[in-house]
Amino acid sequence: MENENNSIVPINEELDVMTYEVENIKNLIYTIRGKQVILDSDVAMLYKTETRKINQTVKRNIERFPEKFCFKLLEQEFENLKSQFVTSSLKNENLYGGRRKLPLVFTEQGIAMLSGLLRNEVAIGVSIKIMDAFVEMRKFIANNANIFNLSTRVENKFLEYDRKFDIVFDELQNKKETEFKQKIFFNGQIYDSYSLIIDIIKRAKSKILIIDNYIDDSILKILSKKNKDVEVVILSSQNCNLNKLDISKFNKQYPTLKISYTNKFHDRFIVIDNKELYHSGASLKDLGKKCFAISKIEDNEYIEKFNKI
Repeated sequence: MENENNSIVPINEELDVMTYEVENIKNLIYTIRGKQVILDSDVAMLYKTETRKINQTVKRNIERFPEKFCFKLLEQEFENLKSQFVTSSLKNENLYGGRRKLPLVFTEQGIAMLSGLLRNEVAIGVSIKIMDAFVEMRKFIANNANIFNLSTRVENKFLEYDRKFDIVFDELQNKKETEFKQKIFFNGQIYDSYSLIIDIIKRAKSKILIIDNYIDDSILKILSKKNKDVEVVILSSQNCNLNKLDISKFNKQYPTLKISYTNKFHDRFIVIDNKELYHSGASLKDLGKKCFAISKIEDNEYIEKFNKI
């Protein structure tokens, strides 16, 4: 409740009851932008009033609250603050309740200014305890500066190790890809064999050549996983089950696919970017239906011959 003198009458009329001691208030102080601050909702809780009343007082006296006294949190700052509550034993219902507006926070100077404007016994008594809590927090931070610095260095070290781990992991993944030589699939390993073919298709940066006499429209599902703007050429027999309408529809979304017909090949091959050659013992439409192998051929002589086709 607000009276004409700009004072806020507390919701709890038992003015002589001070629930929060300095130790409790210290748990409500956070370091944001290098300053120790306390949330507007926590100030309202301590003053036993509503958050909107606190914010109205600031708004009506905005010239008395420069940024070093009071400032509004940025969205990322608010998200970071909420994440601290997730791991904290403290609970702030105003924070968890889904506020529509970003909160204000008050520095020690802001609390002093606010208490002078509110002018009631609760504000005076609680403000003294809040100021004491800020003092205690400054002492605590000063006395433990070495520990905080050590903690920061340890955290930075962990971040550095994380970055190095990512580099090593990426190298291992790349090495795993380049070391692929041969893989045998047994009857029923349909998903595993399709996954390997898709991994091979995804390696292409510019061009894919597929040679398979028994190709059908199932190849289109595989080729939809290719990188954007990679050209695909299929060499197949006249008896393949891939018609012009299928190709036309595919090209509207995943250009560009071309097909030519030949009877010069018996086995199935995939050439990636004119430099990687793979041999498949089964047609791409029959992957995993019978035991077969997929092998990588690294002889440059054969790769050059396929490039001339």
